Amino acid sequence: MGVPKFFRYTSERYPCLNELVKQYQIPDFDNMYLDMNGIIHNCSHPDDSNPHFRITEEKIIQDIFHYLGILFQIIKPKKLFFMAIDGVAPRAKMNQQRGRRFRSAREAEKLEEEAKSKGEVLPTEKRFDSNCITPGTVFMARLHEQLKYFVKHKMSTDPLWSKVKVILSGHETPGEGEHKIMDYIRWSRSQPDYDPNTRHCLYGLDADLIMLGMCTHEPHFALLREEVKFGKTTQRATCPEETNFYLLHLSLLREYLEQEFIEIKDKLPFPYDIEKIVDDWVLMGFLVGNDFIPNLPNMHISNDALPVLYKTYMTVLPTLDGYINEAGDLNLARFEAFMQELAKIDKEKFQDTYADLKYFEGKTGRRPNANERREYKPNNDDTFNVNVDDIKANAPDDALQALINRTQEMYFDDVDNEEDEEYEETSDEEATFEMEFKLHKKDYYMNKLDYSAVTAEVLADQAEGYVRAIQWNLFYYYKGCPSWCWYYPHHYAPYISDIKGFKDLKIEFELGEPFKPFEQLLAVLPSASKHLLPAPFHDLMTDEDSPIVHYYPINFETDLNGKRNDWEAVVLIPFIDEVNLLSAMTPCYQRLTEEELNRNTHGPMLVYNWTKESLGTVEAPEYFPAIQDCHAVEKKVYRKELDVPEHVLKRGMLPNAKRDMMYPGFPTMRHLKYKTTLKKCKVKVFDQPSRNENMMVELIRESNTEQQLEKIAQDYLGKVIWVGWPHLTKAKVISVSNEKTRLHHVDHQNNNVNGTPSYTTESNFGNLHKQWISERSTIIEHNQNRLGIELGNVNVIIHAVNLKGYKYLIQDNTQMVFEPEWCSVACGYAYQAVVRDVSEHVIQEAGKFSTPQEAYPVGSNVFLLTQGQYYGCMATVVDSEAVRSGRIKVQVTEQTEPTPVAHANICPYRSANHAAASCGISPQFLSRITGTVLVVSGQRNTLPTETQNKVNVGLNLKFNKKNQEVSGYTRRCPVSNTWLYSQRCIDLVKSYEQQFPELFDKLAESMYNDIFFESDIWPNEVGEKKPQEVQAWLKAQPHSSAARRECGSDALEPEEMKALFNSLDKQLHELKDNEKTVTLHVKWNLLYKPELHEGNVQPDPKADFKMYDRVVCVARSITAPFGAKGTITAVYQPPQSNTVRLADKLNAEPTYQVMFDEPFPGASPEELFEEHRFYRMLPTNMLNISYGRKLRNAVTVAGAQETQSTNKTPNLLRRDDGHNSAFASYSPTRDQKTPVSETRNNTASASTDNPQDNATQLLRSLLNISQGETDSNKKSGKNARDQNQSWRAKNDNQQQQQQQQPNSQTSEFWKLFTRSQQQQPSQPQNWRKEQNGTFNRAPPPQVYQEWTNRSFKNQPPVPPYPTFGQPFQGPGPNQIPFPAFNNAHFQRNHNAMRQHPQNQPHPQNQPHPQNQHPHPQQQPQNQHPHPQQHPQFPQHLPSVAGVALAPSWNKNPPENQVQSAPTHNAPNNTEKPNPFVPLQVQTSQRRVHNPPGPQRRGAEGLPAPQPAPVQGHSSSHSTFRQQEDSSKRPQRKKKPRVAANLPFQMD
Repeated sequence: MGVPKFFRYTSERYPCLNELVKQYQIPDFDNMYLDMNGIIHNCSHPDDSNPHFRITEEKIIQDIFHYLGILFQIIKPKKLFFMAIDGVAPRAKMNQQRGRRFRSAREAEKLEEEAKSKGEVLPTEKRFDSNCITPGTVFMARLHEQLKYFVKHKMSTDPLWSKVKVILSGHETPGEGEHKIMDYIRWSRSQPDYDPNTRHCLYGLDADLIMLGMCTHEPHFALLREEVKFGKTTQRATCPEETNFYLLHLSLLREYLEQEFIEIKDKLPFPYDIEKIVDDWVLMGFLVGNDFIPNLPNMHISNDALPVLYKTYMTVLPTLDGYINEAGDLNLARFEAFMQELAKIDKEKFQDTYADLKYFEGKTGRRPNANERREYKPNNDDTFNVNVDDIKANAPDDALQALINRTQEMYFDDVDNEEDEEYEETSDEEATFEMEFKLHKKDYYMNKLDYSAVTAEVLADQAEGYVRAIQWNLFYYYKGCPSWCWYYPHHYAPYISDIKGFKDLKIEFELGEPFKPFEQLLAVLPSASKHLLPAPFHDLMTDEDSPIVHYYPINFETDLNGKRNDWEAVVLIPFIDEVNLLSAMTPCYQRLTEEELNRNTHGPMLVYNWTKESLGTVEAPEYFPAIQDCHAVEKKVYRKELDVPEHVLKRGMLPNAKRDMMYPGFPTMRHLKYKTTLKKCKVKVFDQPSRNENMMVELIRESNTEQQLEKIAQDYLGKVIWVGWPHLTKAKVISVSNEKTRLHHVDHQNNNVNGTPSYTTESNFGNLHKQWISERSTIIEHNQNRLGIELGNVNVIIHAVNLKGYKYLIQDNTQMVFEPEWCSVACGYAYQAVVRDVSEHVIQEAGKFSTPQEAYPVGSNVFLLTQGQYYGCMATVVDSEAVRSGRIKVQVTEQTEPTPVAHANICPYRSANHAAASCGISPQFLSRITGTVLVVSGQRNTLPTETQNKVNVGLNLKFNKKNQEVSGYTRRCPVSNTWLYSQRCIDLVKSYEQQFPELFDKLAESMYNDIFFESDIWPNEVGEKKPQEVQAWLKAQPHSSAARRECGSDALEPEEMKALFNSLDKQLHELKDNEKTVTLHVKWNLLYKPELHEGNVQPDPKADFKMYDRVVCVARSITAPFGAKGTITAVYQPPQSNTVRLADKLNAEPTYQVMFDEPFPGASPEELFEEHRFYRMLPTNMLNISYGRKLRNAVTVAGAQETQSTNKTPNLLRRDDGHNSAFASYSPTRDQKTPVSETRNNTASASTDNPQDNATQLLRSLLNISQGETDSNKKSGKNARDQNQSWRAKNDNQQQQQQQQPNSQTSEFWKLFTRSQQQQPSQPQNWRKEQNGTFNRAPPPQVYQEWTNRSFKNQPPVPPYPTFGQPFQGPGPNQIPFPAFNNAHFQRNHNAMRQHPQNQPHPQNQPHPQNQHPHPQQQPQNQHPHPQQHPQFPQHLPSVAGVALAPSWNKNPPENQVQSAPTHNAPNNTEKPNPFVPLQVQTSQRRVHNPPGPQRRGAEGLPAPQPAPVQGHSSSHSTFRQQEDSSKRPQRKKKPRVAANLPFQMD
């Protein structure tokens, strides 16, 4: 059931209503209700336009279970979970159901016929008939049994489900799903123990759920529904994990409606009550039509019907003595006054038709006859279906002229019979208008409603019928179904001006009984779906002698009736007569089987509660295993038990509801002063700017005087405030700023000045000032263009980090404390839009755990976060009594992880030139055909193409505006921003060209046209639906179902994933027996337990995720099994989401597709895989085993050759976020007995294991470099940060120095350049030798390998000025104008670089921070390994952190290819590259000419020319120096109690 376009119109008129659901931002809900029919339809027939689509019943059931599980995980109700399926509907609803099912059956048959006519071979399996989703069918009966099993299984196995009461109201229980939910809410409100502050969440796709939710007058009510995307190029999500869900807050809608009618607040002669205003608003919503009554003429939402109703209401209500809708009872006198005022719209709308009539009469000399009035015929597009010139040239024949004359006489006779008083004082023009208006309405009733004559009795009957329908709807919404047998007996509603004279009408309804299931089936199904009924009823639908066969026409008409879409058209089929139907069915009952008779009965709804006692084994109906220990108690409750007598019914908002209490997660506008105006501001609520008026909210400042920034800093810095108004959420202030100054918070515990927080001051000038201006613009634009909030002048910005979750910590080893976790990236907020304190209005809930023993009970599962061999292992708590010592005893099962093997270059991507050459077309034409190509149907014309029907015949493989690419077909190069094409894409274009050669020929001739016409491409076949034929062929191709992803995402192709899986599967079978169990005493802070974390808290904040990483699922509340392991096969960048919170965009994280080792129910499929084993994971749901165990360098590449070709994976000119320091390849041996010895002996093993070890050699060479540092570098008084303030100035200084010192700097420079030129011919030879042994033997050490690109000659030129400091993602909305919009990982690196300049030399007696902790287990807990590792980029260039300068033909490469050899980084490198030599040449020179040993330094740090070192000499020399220096260095005495400093110890 629904109101077309109501949801979109309301959401755009009130922009803050919809909120994109982030799991950590969802408010707590007590009750959750599901309108199940939308879920069943989505899971059973997701694509009705594909006649080849087939699905099994098992797959449908599995998808429904999976969808239910996802919805429960999202909301997590605390008390009640109510699942409602449509039962037998009231008779009033069956008319709409009947028309919809007739239309769907005809459309399905038409699609199959078209496919067969084109020679397509359809599957032999029978297609799924969506009409079977009707009570009484075999499918619904089987589904009901499966749902009973599902509830029992979840309550017996899932702890979250066991805590709530579950109600299943199936198809056996009469009533529509959403109204059965309303019946339960009304019954609950009437109970004496009902909590008026209960928080409700209702899931459903129908727009009228908004009205139903408002009818309850509950203060905390929200609707959950899928994200709505409008447009022809949108792609529907294939699984709930990839679906965005929106919450529509009815509490906020109530505040918007109060502003909608605020101007009459002081004009009413009776008390103003917003709850009664809401009741009248619901009544006005009925007038635009719903599933029970048609819309009034000219009352279309798309034509701004709702604002007309609102204005009429505000005009009429002050003249009345009360409200129109009195909690479900229609006040007829007041309603008649409202309709009389609204009737003025009839004449206003007739003005356009009257002008057309006058034009026609002026051209032809007569009025149009009945056949020429196309306005009243089905599928009208124009007012008259005539050609004026033809009429002038050809007069009608005698018979037609006689018919015209008789019709005109009948019309004028009717007019003459009317009373003449109303025309006495009118002019001739007015009299003519009135006459034409009456004739216009008479024509409507005669053609639409099939009246032979329009009399006063007919009009009175129409008025009475419509008012009765309005009252039935109000009863149905507010009190329950008033009559099961009443229905509106017309396809069309009367004119508003004819709904009058009903104020004395007596309205009563007979309750009756609902239809039996088979009776409803026979009343709503077409003959094409007769197989869904028992066989004895088939002949009633098809036999010519059947008394009811005329109710099942094969051919029928539809009427758009002013609508625009075919699905909105009125289906003109006869209404079922209940008496005839039931009498015809009676003889057939005796031939039904016992099972069929059972299906034809009504049943109760089922209430489930959890019990500790095991109820034994419950057998599954089919497809699933039995439940061994069932803990769900089932109770039957019949419909009549929920009936509420009218005197007990609670109306309006309950008196003890806490309306002023703020519940976190429920938005409100109460805490700031504002005023509202309605205007067209094109607020972008969905993907497109709104076309109608938006309610803009303008904030009102309390005072016009600006506060001093220092005073604001004292009040806000370090405090927790509420931001994001009206969607208030907690945030911690870290700084405040205005256009001139920034004040940063300093922890008051360390800097306490007079008891107030201290701060540091930073001036806003230069780039900081530009950033501040850009940030202010972004804040203003986001509030205005998305939320409809006008902030005014923003002079002060509050910078705060939003709350992202909570976690439990052990305090003093005796108690649990609940600590907040804050986002990593700060967001700016306008000072006037933040709320300082609402704590007195916030509901605080008690914690779940109070002691460590409660948090870590014996037998509970945890994961280890200890760096090393046990990282990511799932352990079982053995004993938590020793927690006072800071440790918990756990039992761990260790298993060796397999090594992922990267199969690179299986699916190369080609540039546009190469791909076009393969297709035999030009690159420009390839770019055009792989995008959007619009063809207008019909002959070429000069009318605006925006309003004409267009068909897209492009391949839709790239989306520039949305910054999206299609997996497996296209990619966008991150460097050159050009499009790349796979072999699949090339084959698809070739196939397209062979299938429709004439299309390609015509498009190539006029390739640069924006829009084509059908007559241009198929001049001799216009009207034969050639564009539709092309579009149907495109939909049948595999690319139409390929996933879209954000540009910049990294993903393996199906062939690569299949090869990777085969390799891992083989290794897993070999390693299956290599398990061992140990008992450890582990520090509690190195254990992760998901129950101790709430929100968006990552298990290990220091970890990052990359391709080929091994991960383990650590979340219990998702579909992936708890503890399941897998491998990352895709990294998807955060999508462009139109969120209400700006901070969500700043802190958006990538998602990762994981290929799990074992398949599981609910997993996603992939091409070439028979089993479902893929799932999209968030960083908050998994631990990275490869990161914690240092396994990334073990990733290998299949094949021993790296060829120099366009599809070679290059080395990146940046350092990755992993362990890429000088110690990345160095780790202690794996044959130690205990972790204790591993930590104790890692220093010794570094110096004694292997004298030729690459990492050891590099370490010694680095120490030599550090010791050989020149005194000039140590004594330089100039700060390195100051030196690098401007790289352009640096270049100028270097040039001046070269001119001033020709004998030193210049000569050294030319020697270096000459040497590089002389040695150039030998470089390719060395490169090939190095390549040949890359994977067969350990390569020699190479300095700066992450800067080295061994195939730089074949690369496209590097962009001259990349966007430094920001990830380069190409054009698109995700390029945010200020640097804070970088992702969280980069932000950490960026901040670290600002604190520790990468070029700043370190004193000789202080080791580099990177070298202080050679092993991760020795690192402090609060130190992040990644942010400390920065590439030593040349000093004369700005930083390029976060910019991947890679060739255009490759994505993010497998890490093994970037690091095929140990990386040797000199942390104290002061060598300055030559500014005149290209960067790629310099890096190649470093690779060839820089040995790892010590080097002499020339002037300004340039290395002096030196002969090539003898192999092995430098290594042995550095080894001796290392040993000598280490012996002189004082050794730190180790503490005797080693166990106290280790993360865990062996038992």
